[in-house]
Amino acid sequence: MIGEVYRGLGLKSLVCLWMFLGLTPFSLAEKKILILGDSLTAGYGVELDEAYPARLQEILDEHDLDYKVIGSGLSGETSAGGLRRVDWVLRGAVDVAIVALGGNDGLRGIDVEDTRKNLEAIVEKIRAKNPETLIVLAGMQMPPNMGEGYTAAFRGMFPDIADSKDVELIPFLLKDVGGMAELNQPDGIHPTPEGHKLLARNVWEVLEGLLEL
Repeated sequence: MIGEVYRGLGLKSLVCLWMFLGLTPFSLAEKKILILGDSLTAGYGVELDEAYPARLQEILDEHDLDYKVIGSGLSGETSAGGLRRVDWVLRGAVDVAIVALGGNDGLRGIDVEDTRKNLEAIVEKIRAKNPETLIVLAGMQMPPNMGEGYTAAFRGMFPDIADSKDVELIPFLLKDVGGMAELNQPDGIHPTPEGHKLLARNVWEVLEGLLEL
């Protein structure tokens, strides 16, 4: 599975959430981008400033965009776990919400329809909290050893949800990284710092045309 399952919030996630909830001051003008995810978002095996949320922040800063990226990732998180905690992480207002969950569901062989229902419910909760929030769904894919039928259904689930729920789609968060040994840690699942740079690029390719300049 993607990372070890932690019973509580990891230090990295706590730091990010403290910031998100206002315990570290932001500019009042700053807009917020929340990434709700698993160990990829939490930066498993790399430093916090090497994970793709921090790399995305660097890109935003380079473009002089007044957005703050808040990475809310938990190792081992499934779509069901994300659904259980989405209300808590939405206690602060966000302008963009990126839902980067489902990978652990796939690796555990969870029924695709169950994952679909959870992701759709997360989208609905975000929209109910603030209909103006821009919602982006990060697509994932499974390795062939999960079986042709399962991998096809899993891969197709993300664009289906994006269409039915009218949200933006990152086609594949791990594009150009998944399956590339030199861009992944020894477990073959979690990206290296160089891999995380490409994840940030994959997110930016979608966000670039959506954010207020």
